Amino acid sequence: MNREHNSNTGFPTLSGVIAVLFAAILWGTTGTSASFTTGVSPLAIGAVAMGGGGLLQALLAIKTIVRQRRQLLRHPGYLLSGALSVALYPLAFYSSMAYAGIATGTVVAIGSAPLLTAVIEYLTEKQPLSRQWALGAALGIAGIALLSLSEGQVSAGTSAVHFYTGIALALVAGLTYALYSWSARQLMQQQIPSAAAMGATFGGGAILLAPVLWVTGAPLLATPLNLAVAAYMVLIPMFLGYFCYGFGLSRIRASTAITLTLAEPLVAALLAVLLVGEPMTLAAGGGIGLIILCLLVTSLPARVFRRRPTVTETATG
Repeated sequence: MNREHNSNTGFPTLSGVIAVLFAAILWGTTGTSASFTTGVSPLAIGAVAMGGGGLLQALLAIKTIVRQRRQLLRHPGYLLSGALSVALYPLAFYSSMAYAGIATGTVVAIGSAPLLTAVIEYLTEKQPLSRQWALGAALGIAGIALLSLSEGQVSAGTSAVHFYTGIALALVAGLTYALYSWSARQLMQQQIPSAAAMGATFGGGAILLAPVLWVTGAPLLATPLNLAVAAYMVLIPMFLGYFCYGFGLSRIRASTAITLTLAEPLVAALLAVLLVGEPMTLAAGGGIGLIILCLLVTSLPARVFRRRPTVTETATG
């Protein structure tokens, strides 16, 4: 998963692009899939999706985890913060979609994650915030503000409160997504294989989600459709999606893979409008577009934003 394919042409690169794009499309279906359940809370959906998917990832990596157990236990802080974030992320993510809508919840959560990752790295590793981050943050904040204003104009009372609660939960989802990604990366930087770091992090999250699933998960078994949606969420977006992403990441550059995952919020928004029937005002569409543009900016290689020397600087240098 850490190996990058150096060729810019040929089947390996093309297969990697297709695999990552396919993964992003699968991830974009989760909100719409969850909307077809009856009487199932977003907490139950989040617990079964991430809990089941995390458990499968841990089982696949169990041999590596066992071999690396001592090394993993030397870094309990990273392991605990990662597992806790994995557990909190789906609860906030699916709740945000229940309150604010599939399109808004998905786009705000995913769009805020790269920005919040940079903040975490600034606070913990003293890595400076770049002009690229500032531009992405400005676009993201403008997009969220436009979304909020558009909803505030058409909603009142409880509906408006629910919408703003959904945006807040989406930001919590973005923060926990950023935090578990950062924690797993810290484990990998301690010479722990990615399979062990990700498997232990997701497996720990699955254990923490088990009580939530036990308390809220009964409606998942109430109808065949609910059970089918639960099985789909675990096996397709969570398991197959992450498998395809790992396959693709071994064949293309990480920056390319991150850019390709922009398909996820696009797919989520499109399915929400076409299949679920969510309304999309012009202002809301503009807000979503700004957040997706924020994602694109933060996903571009840093060299794009480096200031090029002027003719005078080049001549005098």
